[in-house]
Amino acid sequence: MIARMMGGDAQGFDPQEIARAAGLPSDPQAMMMMMQQVQAMFSTPSEGPVNWQLAHDHARRVAATDGDPTVSTAQRRGVDEALRLAEMWLDPVTDFPSTGQLGRAWSRAEWVEATMGTWRRLTEPVATSIAKALSETISEQLPEEMKSMMGMMGGPSSMLQNIGGAMFGMQLGQAVGALSKDVVGSTDIGVPLSDEHMALLPSNVAAFGKGLDVPEQEVLLFLAVREAAHARLFTQVPWLSGHLLGAIERYARGIHIDMSKIEEAARDIDPTNPESMQSALSQGVFMPERTPEQDAALERLETVLALVEGWVDELTAAATANLPSSSALREMVRRRRATGGPAEHAFASLVGLELRPRRLRDAASLWSRLFEERGIQGRDAIWEHPDLLPTAEDLDDPAGFSQRRRLVESSEADVDAALERLLSGGFDAPAAGAPGTPASGSIGDADSDEGDDDGAAGSGDGKPENPS
Repeated sequence: MIARMMGGDAQGFDPQEIARAAGLPSDPQAMMMMMQQVQAMFSTPSEGPVNWQLAHDHARRVAATDGDPTVSTAQRRGVDEALRLAEMWLDPVTDFPSTGQLGRAWSRAEWVEATMGTWRRLTEPVATSIAKALSETISEQLPEEMKSMMGMMGGPSSMLQNIGGAMFGMQLGQAVGALSKDVVGSTDIGVPLSDEHMALLPSNVAAFGKGLDVPEQEVLLFLAVREAAHARLFTQVPWLSGHLLGAIERYARGIHIDMSKIEEAARDIDPTNPESMQSALSQGVFMPERTPEQDAALERLETVLALVEGWVDELTAAATANLPSSSALREMVRRRRATGGPAEHAFASLVGLELRPRRLRDAASLWSRLFEERGIQGRDAIWEHPDLLPTAEDLDDPAGFSQRRRLVESSEADVDAALERLLSGGFDAPAAGAPGTPASGSIGDADSDEGDDDGAAGSGDGKPENPS
């Protein structure tokens, strides 16, 4: 197509090399499918800065690559029984009651359908920032003749936003579809992607256990306990889901795109040298830049993610103590969550955020110590309010958490006692016309033996001028 556009006079400009550098397929049928996708990018209507329908459709296509068999009746029954048993095993090791949710077995496509709404909520702020930044920058650099030509098609800004939204939708669909091949449940990345659903993906559970010298049923039960523990935590701690998703949204809204990098990369591209294009694409020029405020927000977010995963890790270990391979599976999950897979890295490059609990082991150690010191009820009571959650400092020094918390609780108790005394009338109000002398039982009694210039202090017939 490019060769025909140039009339055969390419002057060393090889479209085939550019196609290979851009990763385009050489198979005509595959190329035809890609062109159909590109056509869909421009023909599918979208609401807002991102073509969400395109993202959804592309995620389904990626999830179906390499096969996505329908979940069989036997698999559904096996997952349901495993999750029911997991709930029973969790009852003795946590103060949180069972959720009462039905266990579900999902295919990858069903996982995409159930989680796409949450992905949209998490990525929309980033998509808006990127689409707007690209549109404004490229519009400013367009020649006036090109702007006039685009004006007949709705204006360069509108057209570029549509293109940017379609491109972001394709990227998001690629990332979500790839994740559908990695995750084993609805909460596998530590965030509740599907409201009030406790589910496992049998095909991915089988892939997780492939190559391990562990019976398939043990792998299924272990992962079922983790899924049930996540579901129990997010259901019985109502503020936690909104707290996590809200923190991610706030982080995403602060995304900053360094347009100077994009402009510099564009200047360095040599159209006659396909390698220069490949180099520019591999430099990550579209990677969002983090501000110091976002670094601080990211640290708080990672702390909460670590606390969630650490709590689930501890409960799963306690609930599956009778499984012969529990320790080996626990270590494998820890490493998997700490390093992440290719799909998680793809999502991180898309929104500049890695949903990985880097300090999972530290958090697990903290929850273990709290169990030893406070028991099950005292440990789980930490989740009553976000202000009670341990901080990054507490993960650094789990042994000192209880002492620091006692100091805070003691100070708060003193304030509460003073407030209660004030509300119950324990502090007398000043009487009109009788300043300077505290009444019996008032705050001034503590200083009544010091007296004042006229000897009236402690007489009982005067009250302090400022009793507060």
